[in-house]
Amino acid sequence: MDNYVLKKITRPEQHIIEEFERLDVSTVYEAQGKVGLMNYHLRPIIKGSLICGPAVTVICPAGDNLMIHAAVEVCQPGDILVITTIGDGISGMIGELIVTALMKRGVKGVIIDSGIRDVARIRELGFPIWTKAIFSQGNTKVKGGSVNAPAVCGGVTVYPGDIIKADDDGVVVVRKEDTQFAIETSKKRMLKEEGTKEKIENGEISIDFYNLRPVLESQNVHYYENEEAMP
Repeated sequence: MDNYVLKKITRPEQHIIEEFERLDVSTVYEAQGKVGLMNYHLRPIIKGSLICGPAVTVICPAGDNLMIHAAVEVCQPGDILVITTIGDGISGMIGELIVTALMKRGVKGVIIDSGIRDVARIRELGFPIWTKAIFSQGNTKVKGGSVNAPAVCGGVTVYPGDIIKADDDGVVVVRKEDTQFAIETSKKRMLKEEGTKEKIENGEISIDFYNLRPVLESQNVHYYENEEAMP
């Protein structure tokens, strides 16, 4: 398909976003079957950042941010901009000016599988970004790409309107059609974890309540009372 900008996308209802706002990345990732987790190299520039919202996707040639400028126009309040590149790149594809424009549109944050710059100022603005590089190298604005096309970011395919959840542990994607399943299984997992915490408080240890001793035995892991008893 030719390069394009899709202006209107289907976004999850606000009450669904609010449900995911109560969850953390690790819980959602585990609950939906250990899928949707972006690569570990995408790290937050502001510790303690928490964002959740529908994805607006951008595909750019590496080193050219023309399509990021085009994407600003179609963003709505509460969106999260997800940026990936054709070809590997780490140049500073967004900086203070683009961030200021995104904030004006009410965008919650950015996930970018490339680089950013003006980090000190962006941190002062308090704008959450998950990125793989901080690099001052500039970009051109002459090459086409796509806005709101399916995009592979951090090793995960993101469709426009998918839910993005990001915190200090990383970034997870929930497909629009899987939101209800992910919410239900996440809540079940949280209840289970509460039970586990109670066991720990009561002095139980994980090797027992996870029934891991048979696993140790199957791996020929031996216990010795002290060094003298070792062969």
